[in-house]
Amino acid sequence: MSDCYLPRLGGIEVQVADLVRTQREAGHDVEVATATRGEPLPGVHRIVARMPFDLPVHPFGVGHLTRRMVASRPDVVHVHAGAVSPFAWMGVRAAVRARLPVVVTVHSMWDPVTRGLYRLLRLATGWHRWGLVGTTVSNAAAAPIRAVAGRGVPVHVVSNGLDLTGWRPHDDHVTDPGGGPQVAGEPRGEVHIVAVGRLAPRKQPVRLLRLLREVRARVPASIPLRATVIGDGPARGSMERYLAKHAMTGWVSLPGRYSREQIAKVLESSDVFVAPAPRESFGIAALEARAAGLPVVARAQSGVADFVRHGTEGLLGRDLPGLAAAVSRLCTDTALRASIIAHNRANPPTAGSWPTVLSGFDTAYARAREARPRPSSPSR
Repeated sequence: MSDCYLPRLGGIEVQVADLVRTQREAGHDVEVATATRGEPLPGVHRIVARMPFDLPVHPFGVGHLTRRMVASRPDVVHVHAGAVSPFAWMGVRAAVRARLPVVVTVHSMWDPVTRGLYRLLRLATGWHRWGLVGTTVSNAAAAPIRAVAGRGVPVHVVSNGLDLTGWRPHDDHVTDPGGGPQVAGEPRGEVHIVAVGRLAPRKQPVRLLRLLREVRARVPASIPLRATVIGDGPARGSMERYLAKHAMTGWVSLPGRYSREQIAKVLESSDVFVAPAPRESFGIAALEARAAGLPVVARAQSGVADFVRHGTEGLLGRDLPGLAAAVSRLCTDTALRASIIAHNRANPPTAGSWPTVLSGFDTAYARAREARPRPSSPSR
């Protein structure tokens, strides 16, 4: 169950599609219900209605889904939800009405507004007593869900799944981070900083540019800096204006959206990866950079902290000044940068491996089948 699915391309859509493909390859019989319009696909049921702006929701979704679930009697219903996913929650209600085991995967970080909404829904519907089993993609994302759900809904961490083999650096390409401690005043080569992500206001990409500006002010002028921010989205215009206003266009570029292969090529020639979003539930791009061997700088309170330890795979900061200090340190301390790169190349990340992800979901399915929806389940 997912509000959005292919042909839409976004974080949840791609992750759910990859999970479906991998589970089928593992021998599971998987069918998909979605409110997203698109061409027919095997095992995909599009429950769509004419809605403003093609919103992925159906006004009578609960009834449609209940009838389909009663007819097919799946072993478990796996619902994928973002912060607010009305069609996905219709699927939860339908599955509970049909007395089917339900696993709900939350892919987003619940902010204070979202937490308040789910507290109200808990009072109004009692969803925490429906026998649900929850999963989310990181410990950071799990904490606010557990705080709202209480003991009634067990919440397990099952990371996103990724094939990281294509991100490992080629044996014939070795980034030279400088070789050793820098002698004061000695000029050295350019440091390339890279970030990847959708340029959406909720990601606060202009803050990334402020961070880069602060880094340039902290790092000695003798060290040339170059930054590449890969991605596209509605915040691109404001970012371009910021770069022009602060005379940063000479060293910061916004090349737009890149393919997986193009991103991997950029990472090969980079020195530091930055993931500054404060509410990053997982950090797929950061994990890809970590697999490519780059030191990763990210928020200590984000999902990236599940696979980046401070001083080992990268550096963590709690706020913008802390992140700027971390990036600046990696730009100037070549020995630290070299040690992190060597560690990351010698120790591929285990987070996101598909066998681990499939095992985690299999455990969640088993626990959901042990939990029976209770009499307080919704009747309409």
